[in-house]
Amino acid sequence: MNHTTSVLQHIADFMKQENVNLRELANKSDINAGTLSSILNKNKILTVHHLDRLTKVMKYPEGHFYEQYIKDHLSQDIPNWRRFKPFLYRCADLDKLDCMKQIISLLMENLMYSPLLFEVAEDLYQQDKPKAAKLLFENVAISEKQQHSERLAFCQYRLFLIRLGTNQEKNYQAAIQFEPYVERLDELDQLDALKDLGNIYRSLNQWDKVEMIANRLGHLANTLYSTVRPDKIQKFSKPSRPLFTYIALSSLFYADVCDARRDYNQALQYTYYYADLSWVKEDDTDTQHWKNIFQEWAQANTYVNKLMSGDASILPEYVAYIETKQEELMTGLFNILEAANRYRINVDDILKKFESEITIYINQEMTINIYKTQFIENFFSQLLYKLAYYYLNKNDYNTGFEYLLKSLETSSSINNKRYIIKCMGLFEQYRDLASSETLISYKTLIKGVHENEEKNPGTCFDS
Repeated sequence: MNHTTSVLQHIADFMKQENVNLRELANKSDINAGTLSSILNKNKILTVHHLDRLTKVMKYPEGHFYEQYIKDHLSQDIPNWRRFKPFLYRCADLDKLDCMKQIISLLMENLMYSPLLFEVAEDLYQQDKPKAAKLLFENVAISEKQQHSERLAFCQYRLFLIRLGTNQEKNYQAAIQFEPYVERLDELDQLDALKDLGNIYRSLNQWDKVEMIANRLGHLANTLYSTVRPDKIQKFSKPSRPLFTYIALSSLFYADVCDARRDYNQALQYTYYYADLSWVKEDDTDTQHWKNIFQEWAQANTYVNKLMSGDASILPEYVAYIETKQEELMTGLFNILEAANRYRINVDDILKKFESEITIYINQEMTINIYKTQFIENFFSQLLYKLAYYYLNKNDYNTGFEYLLKSLETSSSINNKRYIIKCMGLFEQYRDLASSETLISYKTLIKGVHENEEKNPGTCFDS
C-alpha cells in the first residue's frame, strides 16, 4: 500500500477494482448513500466510524488507515473535538498508541484541551485500558506541571496505580514519586490514595512509611467522618469505601507496624481497636459488609499476634479457623511457618494435613501469569522461603533446597532484593549438604540474578 495515497483515493480505487458502485458500497458499509456521496466528493467529513465500516468492506484490518486518516482529516485544520474524541477512543480500543500520540500532540498545542483529555483518560482507566490511559495522563500531567493543580495530582495518582506491577523496585519508585502529590488531592480522594500507598509500602516492608501513612490516614479520616455531609460523598461517588473503614484501616496499618517490630502486645491493642466498630453511626448494607470484613480480619490477626508472641497453645484453634476459611489458608500456613521457624515449633502434622493444598498452590503460582499482582508474587516468594527454612532446619535437605531454589527464582523475577539475599544466605549456610544437581541449579539462578541486577540496579528493601 502506498501510504501517501489519501484514504478517499483508496476507497475510489477499491470501487473501481471491485466494480462496486456507490449504492452497493453504501449498502455493504451501512452508510447512507447520500452521506457516502458527500464524503467521496469532499463535501462532508469522513468520520472514524465511517472509516471503520469502509475498512471492513475493503477487508483490511481494523485501524489500517488510521495513520493516513490523521494526515488527511485531522492534522490539516484547527482541531475539532467532536472528531478527535471518538478517534481517540477507537485508537484506545485497538491499542494504536502511536496514533494516539500524534493526536495528543496536535491537541496539546492548545491547553484548553487538557481537561477534555483528562476526562477521556479517566474514562479509559475505568474501562481497564491502562496503556492508553497512561499515555493521556502523562501528557495532561506535563501540561499541568506549572499549575500545581488538583488535576495534576490526580494524574499522578492514576499513573502511580498504573505503574504498579510485580517488580518491587519499580513499585517503590512509583510510590515515592507519587507521595508528594497526595496532599494536593481532594480530601476524599486522599483517603484512597493513602490506602493504596500504605498497602504498597506494607508489601515492601517499609514500616516507617506505613506508620507515617497510618498517622495521616487516621487523622484525615477521623476529621472527615465528623465533618463531611453524606450528600457530598454520594454526589461525588467517593471515596471507594465507607468513611469509617479508613479509620479502621489506620489502626490495621499501625497493628502491622507493631507486628513487624515484634511488639505483639501493642499490635493486639490496635487489632482490638479496629475489631470494635460499635461507634459507627451508619447501619446500611455496605456498612455492615465492611464491618464484617474488619471483624474477620481482627479475628484472624488476634490468632496471629498470639502465635507470633510464642503462644503455641493457640495453634489448634488457629488451624481449625483457617481450615474453614479457604481464602485464609495460605496466609495462615505462612504465619504458622513464621512462628515455627522463630520458636522452633514442630508443625509437621499441620504441613502434612495441608500437603495437597500446598502442592496445588505452589504448582499454580509457579506457572506464568502476567496478571498476578505484586502482592501475590511477594507473598509467594516469602512462603517458599519459610518452607525452605523449616525443612532445612529439620534436616530434610532435598525438600528444603527444592523450596529454596523456587523462592530464589520467584524473588529474582519480581526483583525482591531482600529475599534474594536471604535465599543466598540460607543456601550458603547449607551449601555443603547440597547435591551436585542442586548446586548446578543454584549457579544457573545466581547467574540470572546477576544479569538482572546489571539491568535493574536499585534499592534493597529492609524489614
